[in-house]
Formats: sequence, C-alpha cells, structure tokens
Amino acid sequence: MGNNLIPPVKAAVFLAALVPLARLCWLGFSDGLGAHPVQFVTHSTGTWTLALLLITLSITPLRQLIGQSWPQQFRRMCGLFAFFYASLHFLCYVWLDQWFDWPAITKDIAKHPYVMVGFTAFMLLIPLAATSTQAMMRRLKRRWQQLHRLVYVIASLGVLHFLWLVKKDFSEPLIYGGILALLLGFRLAPTTWLAEMLARMLQAGKQEAAR
Repeated sequence: MGNNLIPPVKAAVFLAALVPLARLCWLGFSDGLGAHPVQFVTHSTGTWTLALLLITLSITPLRQLIGQSWPQQFRRMCGLFAFFYASLHFLCYVWLDQWFDWPAITKDIAKHPYVMVGFTAFMLLIPLAATSTQAMMRRLKRRWQQLHRLVYVIASLGVLHFLWLVKKDFSEPLIYGGILALLLGFRLAPTTWLAEMLARMLQAGKQEAAR
C-alpha cells in the first residue's frame, strides 16, 4: 500500500471502529436495547473490546505473512480503540450496574472470579494505553516491547472472563479462544515455517483449481 493511501485508510478504520458505539447510541435513542439495556450495553462493549484486542494481535502476523510493513500503521489505533471499549465496558459496570457503590463493587470483585479476571485485564490495559506514544517507545526502549507483550495475557484473561460469564452457550467465547490460540501459535512458531506452510497451501489450491 502506498504512503499516500495510509491517511484515508486510517480515517476509514477510525470511523469503522466507532460504528459499534454509534449503533449503541442509536439503539438507546430508539428504545432498541431490549428488556435488559444495561446487560446489552455491557455485553456489546465487552465483546468489541475482545474483538479489537484480537484484531490488534493479528496485525503483526499479517505483516509477516504478506512481507509488507503497512499493516503496522494500524496497530496502535486498534489497540487504543480496544482500551476505549474496555473503558466503556468498565464504566457500564461501575456506573449503570453498580451505581458507584464501591463497597459493593469490592465485594463483587472478590466474590465472582469472572469479575476479578475482567478487572485484572482492564488494569493491565491501562499502562499499555499510557505508553502507546512514540515518545514512550523511545523512552522505554526494550522495556516497551516487554511491557506490551502483556497484551497476550490481557486477551487470554478477556477470553476467560467471557467464558466464565456465560452460563449456557459457550460457542462465542470458544471462537474467540480459538482465534487467540492461533495467534499465540503464530507467535511461538517460527515465522519462516508458517510462511512456507501458507505458500504450500496456496500453491496446492492453485494446482487444484487448474485441474
């Protein structure tokens, strides 16, 4: 992708990341949040937090597979939007669900493991968002990369939080868990081996199509 195309694509990604929030606002004004609006908004913001975390983690594998650096231009934006929706998710819990009753919130965090896991994931996201600037990258140097590897821990906690939260249908959190497992596998496996495997798969597909 040419450098002249990066700004408009960034603008499009920025607007696309705001669509879930715009949808919630529209549903709120049109009385379309269902019988349990707080639960609906909390679930939606939490789901988009996890989705954006996985999108952020997928950018580096994509860059390595296609051999181009332009996907890296969108990593910070996606990560910050993940933090934005995580903040909304947390705000929904402490405000709309608990009404800033801090003693009750403390008891709830201690009592329910899924709340503790989600709260831990949000707390770990804060230093990543705070150090997302180029200035902090230069200041922290190698420690910056070590710190931002916590995103894998955060995503794992997010999947666990989701899995413990649901009571019947586990399909959605398991899908997120499967995607995260693939991304972790890509991270741990040799990149050259994965690239060769993908190239072989593409070549086999071309040969099959030519028959």
